[in-house]
Amino acid sequence: MKLVFFCPRWGSEALSPAEFIRKVRDAGYDGIEVGLADGDVAADEVLARAKDAGLAVITQHWQTLTPDLPRHLEEFEARLRRAASFDPLFINSHTGRDMFGLEDNLQVFEVADRIAAETGIAILHETHRGRCLHAPWRTAELLRARPGTRLVLDMSHWCNVCESLCEDQGETIASVVPTVGHIHGRVGHAQGAQVPDPRAPEWQSAVDVHVGWWKRIATAKREAGAAQLTITPEFGPPPYLTTLPWTQMPVASQWDLNVHMMHLLREHLADVPPTR
Repeated sequence: MKLVFFCPRWGSEALSPAEFIRKVRDAGYDGIEVGLADGDVAADEVLARAKDAGLAVITQHWQTLTPDLPRHLEEFEARLRRAASFDPLFINSHTGRDMFGLEDNLQVFEVADRIAAETGIAILHETHRGRCLHAPWRTAELLRARPGTRLVLDMSHWCNVCESLCEDQGETIASVVPTVGHIHGRVGHAQGAQVPDPRAPEWQSAVDVHVGWWKRIATAKREAGAAQLTITPEFGPPPYLTTLPWTQMPVASQWDLNVHMMHLLREHLADVPPTR
């Protein structure tokens, strides 16, 4: 099974499209993941240059936040259609709201199903704070109502929401593993969705727990006969990235953290043995 790594554009928006693509290729990524905001015309050029350079692309929807459900559905559909127009490998969608009940969130997911069927572009749904899948128990509830839903798993958000390393969520996590289509490789902790620096020894235990989850996913993928596992190392810029008081200087380089995570995941997941 091939490991396929995507570089997030998030945090690199100040780079020109040409410079960003050059850095992505030089770092050894296989593709890019691009969040699409309304009016972000530079994203169009980034995606075009990525394809010209032979890089795979994932488009990401994250912007639909309105609490009014009819308007939410309209905005969600329009943004997913734009995301599909770039012919990505798939769309990563921040779907629904944590404030919506299950029935309202199911309407949002139904829109995604319809657009996926019409466009032929798969839509995966991220476990993200503020969204329908913000917590393990809500995700389990959604999966019971919608078997076959495919996830972008970002465990860092669940650590933050659960205020723990999810030690008491083992059964739910096990049930989610077979549904994972893509990994966001960020390390969270009990008080936040991103440790300041995963290379620092004080965060090794959190790194080890996340690597354990990712190994379980890689094993499940291999046993299912998957040809590849796609991963986006996704440490974010400030305020995700810790800054020093007063100066607001980042304590680490976001770019370096994500390259480190790519190498770490290659090391730990390349030869994960099957369980049987």
